[in-house]
Amino acid sequence: MERIVTVFGGTGFLGRRIVKRLLERGFTVRAASRHPARVGPFFSSIARMPEAVEADILNASSIGSAIAGSEAVVNAVSLYVEQGVQTFERVHVKAAADLAAASRDGKVDQFVQISGIGSDPQSDSNYIRARGRGEIAVQSAFPGAFIVRPAVMTGPDDAFLTTIVRLIRLLPVYPLFGDGGTRLQPVYVEDVAEAVSRLIDGRSHKGSPAFEFGGPRIYTYKELLREIARQLDTHIRLMPMPFAAWNALAGVAELLPAAPITRNQVDLMRHDNVAAIDAPGLRELDIEPWDINEVIRLIEQRRDAGSRTSPA
Repeated sequence: MERIVTVFGGTGFLGRRIVKRLLERGFTVRAASRHPARVGPFFSSIARMPEAVEADILNASSIGSAIAGSEAVVNAVSLYVEQGVQTFERVHVKAAADLAAASRDGKVDQFVQISGIGSDPQSDSNYIRARGRGEIAVQSAFPGAFIVRPAVMTGPDDAFLTTIVRLIRLLPVYPLFGDGGTRLQPVYVEDVAEAVSRLIDGRSHKGSPAFEFGGPRIYTYKELLREIARQLDTHIRLMPMPFAAWNALAGVAELLPAAPITRNQVDLMRHDNVAAIDAPGLRELDIEPWDINEVIRLIEQRRDAGSRTSPA
């Protein structure tokens, strides 16, 4: 019997890896997107392809056909910069609730909402508050939905660790967020994708429906930068930089077509990003998380491969 999973945000940083892991487990996977023609190129190198389905999470009328007959639905849609009708409230709360309600009405067995550690419906940050409100809205619309909160995710094509590695090689002085004391627990994106696939495949943990996925080690931001520099065998000079200055810089950066940093990312760096001790995580799903050093090696291998293929 065909087991269908529909993944919204299936071409994103985490979403496309969830799609790949589900395909490897034998599921039939639909990658729902406003631009279905973009789905194929993301998966051209794998043996099995997902089905590209045209659907817009902001348009409730397009959701029904995308999820019809699905055993599970994953919402991996994320928004970091508001633009026009794409607001944090619209995407992370209203659209998430609409998708969860449609999944419930469509007799879908499982719903997985990708959120993030630190999501808080009472936060002063519009982004963090919307993620927290979205969790509540999803659980109200689809009782028993899984809430997945990853820590900051890393990978050879991420926008976090890869950027730090590149800048540590380039900058004579590296600016800290504040005094660099924010605690982080970076998690490898493939570990998170594997965990989501196991949840859908029935490897659920008895108890809380909310999971928090962090890596094996906790660092302050300052410690993380020094560890990365050590792995790169390079020296680093660190300079504290007030959050107010970061906010001003991010406000200007958001005017660019592809903002290198946003004010919401700055807000996230004001708070520790560490999995709760009492929350089930990767090890409850029998996943031994990758250390950040292993991810740095992947980033370096990708960089070396790119330099070898570049024209002289």
